[in-house]
Amino acid sequence: MPPKAPKVKAKVKSQEEQRDNSLQAVVLADSYETRFRPFSHERPKCLLPLANTPLIEYTLEFLAHVGAEDIFIYYGAYSDQVEEYINASKWKLPTSPFKSLVLFRSDATSAGDALRDLDNRDLIKGDFLLISGDVVANIAIEPALTSHRARREKDKSAIMTMILREATVNHRAQVTSHKPVFVIDPTSDRCLHYEEARSTAGQGRHVSLEPDLLSMHSEVEVREDLIDCHIDICTPDVLGLWSDNFDYQSIRTGFLFGVLKDYELNGKTVHTHIMNDGYAARVQSLRAYGAVSKDVLSRWTYPLCPDSNHIPDHHYRYHKNGTYQENHVTTGKSSRFRGRCVLGRGTAIGEDVTVSESSLGRDCQVGKDALIESSYIWDNVVVGDGSTLRHAIIAGGVVIGKGCTIESGAMISYNVQIPDNTTVSGSEKLTRSSVASKAVTERMNDPISIEEGQYHGSTSDSDDNSDASNASNRIFQNQQASASDSSVSTMKSDESDFEQTEDRSRRASLFSETSDEAATSRDFHIEATASILDGLQKEDLPEDINLELTAFRMTVDASQHEIRRAVVAAFMKRIANLEASGTGAREAVHRVFSKYRVMVERLLFDKDTREKPDQRTPVAKQCRKPATVRRKGDLRPGIDRGGRYPPMVARYQE
Repeated sequence: MPPKAPKVKAKVKSQEEQRDNSLQAVVLADSYETRFRPFSHERPKCLLPLANTPLIEYTLEFLAHVGAEDIFIYYGAYSDQVEEYINASKWKLPTSPFKSLVLFRSDATSAGDALRDLDNRDLIKGDFLLISGDVVANIAIEPALTSHRARREKDKSAIMTMILREATVNHRAQVTSHKPVFVIDPTSDRCLHYEEARSTAGQGRHVSLEPDLLSMHSEVEVREDLIDCHIDICTPDVLGLWSDNFDYQSIRTGFLFGVLKDYELNGKTVHTHIMNDGYAARVQSLRAYGAVSKDVLSRWTYPLCPDSNHIPDHHYRYHKNGTYQENHVTTGKSSRFRGRCVLGRGTAIGEDVTVSESSLGRDCQVGKDALIESSYIWDNVVVGDGSTLRHAIIAGGVVIGKGCTIESGAMISYNVQIPDNTTVSGSEKLTRSSVASKAVTERMNDPISIEEGQYHGSTSDSDDNSDASNASNRIFQNQQASASDSSVSTMKSDESDFEQTEDRSRRASLFSETSDEAATSRDFHIEATASILDGLQKEDLPEDINLELTAFRMTVDASQHEIRRAVVAAFMKRIANLEASGTGAREAVHRVFSKYRVMVERLLFDKDTREKPDQRTPVAKQCRKPATVRRKGDLRPGIDRGGRYPPMVARYQE
């Protein structure tokens, strides 16, 4: 009998080792950004289709491929839709490759809030993958896991390994407006500094490094040729750092930057694993959406391609002409397909139609003589005879009349109807007003009822916490016109909605840049707003915030108007963040302006100048009012059907 005791202990030990070695994964299905507006007003970003497949499917397929067993999915916006989709998917079947898949509905307004909540749940017992719900990848991470675990055995302070994909600087999946720059010690693969470098007119990109960093390391590499696919191998210590630092909100500009900067205090190190095989990218912007779509259709992501039919009810086949087609697709004999295209089940293409490098969802109807070029059309869309669509995104249920022109960069959200002979410019977004207003009201937990005929306009998309800024969005009410199913609102595209690049080749991305001056102004606004907001969140001294802003202004020769605009955007976002965290509006305004009132007055208002035309802009006036929801606004009636906009259109100015 005595010999049996060691066997029992050995068995228990084996089970514990197996449990420790099982790979857990945390999926942040909510992006906590607003770059995919207006579509994300009605559908969570993780369920938006890319090549007719929801984004979350690519992430879960990748996790199944790398052997992850326990999956935790965090989501917030439109939680009912996420739960309904996941619970009805193959990932919940007994044949699922995952041992467990747990959904967490969270009220978090940032990645930091979600990870702090995860730490409180005490579910993570060993190394885990932290991944965004919009990642498309086919890379093998076994080498990265092996290196991470070996490094961890020798050095317990090594808490995280970032998986980065080496690529050319001009690769279409690269971020352009705020390119991530990694400073790495090649002898240990340790990341020493992280920064998002932004281009300035005539000066190119630059990063700021501490002199001590260079003196302490004999060899340093500054890499801007790396695609950050947001796949991180983490230890439980990572969650502890999130909980210890409540000012960390975003994973890169908050957590990573802070850990690297405070190395002497916390003694924690972050390492990199650079891969040059396979595909990995994150669909973090509308530009990336176009780039990754082209890569999927070009089979760079194999086996994550339409004809792999990972979703049970998909039945795509790859044809010799470069198209992916499901069953029951009809095309006119004179229709032409150029480049890679995908056509969903039940779609009908008329005569003399040209479709080039585009995707069409299920049950779409395209009339004769239409032109569709580098556009992404979702389910149940109707395109009238003779209409032209270039570099546009059209959501499900949209009806585009005859002879319409949808210009490059335009976005039309769900169920919008475009009258005949209408032109939609590339700087505009169209969305049904009632749906957009209702979505914003639900997020704000506002008890007022949003009636039909009200309209919603977006204000900003630039930071990782921008979902919290919904509380400061404006709601416009039409008290005269009657409600209509075709009522839509027009939201001018914000500078930070997507990164724009010059269209130099067929491999160019979805949107094209209009001018170097506009790009410089956009980059300054994004970085200046982020810099001020970061200082406000950390409650830095006003002099320090002003000093950093002044130095940045001098490097790009920004105008005083651009300074005012960035200051207003940052302060309104800070107030909105406080409101979203439960602080009352009056208290939030007092908390922010009691400390920074003098700085605001100095930056916004020139008391020595009698005429102040630049200070009377709607943006500057907005800063003088309490940070409460606007229930009134300027609603301009739409131009008639022969003009540029359909009837009952509300136009918004920032």
